[in-house]
Amino acid sequence: MSWITFELRLLMRSRLSLATFILMLALAGLAVAMGLHEVNRQHHTLTRLNALQSQDVAAVAEGFKLPDEAGKAAYYTFYNTWNPPASMAFAALGMRDVAPYAMRVRALGLHAQLYAGETLNPELALVGRFDFAFVLIYLAPLFVISLFHDLISSERQSGRLGLLLSMPGPPGRLWVRRASLRFTLMFACLGLPLLVGATLSNAALPDMALTLVLIASYLAFWTGLSLLVASRRWHATTQAIALMAIWVTLTLVLPTLANIALSRSLPVSQGVELMMAQRDKVHGAWEVPREKTMQAFFSSHPQWQNTPPLPQGFHWKWYFAFHQVGDENVAEQVQHYRNGLLARQHWTERLGWLLPGVAAQGALHQLAATDLPAQLAYLDATARFHEQIRGFYYPYLFNDRPFGLDDFAQRPVFSPHQVKSVGWTADTLVLMLISALMLGLGMRSLRWH
Repeated sequence: MSWITFELRLLMRSRLSLATFILMLALAGLAVAMGLHEVNRQHHTLTRLNALQSQDVAAVAEGFKLPDEAGKAAYYTFYNTWNPPASMAFAALGMRDVAPYAMRVRALGLHAQLYAGETLNPELALVGRFDFAFVLIYLAPLFVISLFHDLISSERQSGRLGLLLSMPGPPGRLWVRRASLRFTLMFACLGLPLLVGATLSNAALPDMALTLVLIASYLAFWTGLSLLVASRRWHATTQAIALMAIWVTLTLVLPTLANIALSRSLPVSQGVELMMAQRDKVHGAWEVPREKTMQAFFSSHPQWQNTPPLPQGFHWKWYFAFHQVGDENVAEQVQHYRNGLLARQHWTERLGWLLPGVAAQGALHQLAATDLPAQLAYLDATARFHEQIRGFYYPYLFNDRPFGLDDFAQRPVFSPHQVKSVGWTADTLVLMLISALMLGLGMRSLRWH
């Protein structure tokens, strides 16, 4: 253990190295703190929305002290749905930063309600959120580069390299020790704040362990890459510039180009376009003969076909029927939209096999349940609940049953789906393999010095 103490004291005497570790620890701690703050804010928002929803429902219920038309209750009553953040969401906010995590739906057409919440300011979305994933993916490699780029060249330029190489022991053992110590300290600067945040958010131990594995794997990749460059007989400045160029290419240029290529090869319409298409169908239904609308509705809901016929004039069951028909008319577009998004997700995961930053970020978002599949799962849960709402009101609407306070109390209540950790995936294993190979190559390159 004496060599650890000696190397640690020597490392801490370098102001640049000491400042690097302190700044890395501060940034990681700040990112975790901001992530926890954002998750707590979302929890408070959901609590406040549920309280407001209870007040809103109570106000609507006041109008049903005497039995009235069920269509009015179905039209004026909103229902809350929400997507609570997972325990590790503080580390990688992902789509929770741009996609709605709470929505109010009615028994009207579903798709106009689901995708109305997708409108956002693209300039604000472009900036992204400062969270732990951002620190790990984009900033941590810069700190690794600053620590490792001149591991050997600094000794060469100071004239101490010949003396160090004359020391007894296998060649390169000194560099392996120093590299291992720097790697361990960097891992501690990132891992300790993450563990504190995970403990405060009551994260499961397997999730904590997997996150630490992801941190170690990503740091191992950049450590191995930095050692490969540091082992070259170049000037320290040249080594730093070369590593910075690699960082820009791997973390900024190639992911951006890949995203452009995916967007062009797999074009996907915006959710707001689905909303407008559904609304066009609904608004056009006022001009369609009522019998044609009801026939289209009964073809997909035959259980209501033998209910009392439509009377003259407006009737709520016709109104809700053409909303449902409007949903069914855009169902194919919705499926195409989802398939396009999932295809992009699939190819992004494959891209992670070549770009460790993409793989690490995707794995963190999966672990935090803030990726695209998690958002689609929330939309699916909302769609299933919307089906429950319609199933609750349809017997009243199509059988012309009055609706009163007792019936109002039986309305369905949303239950958020349980978010489960994805755990170990093929992408995570590929990242670990690539990082292990890169670290091995970097360590092996030190044997010649």
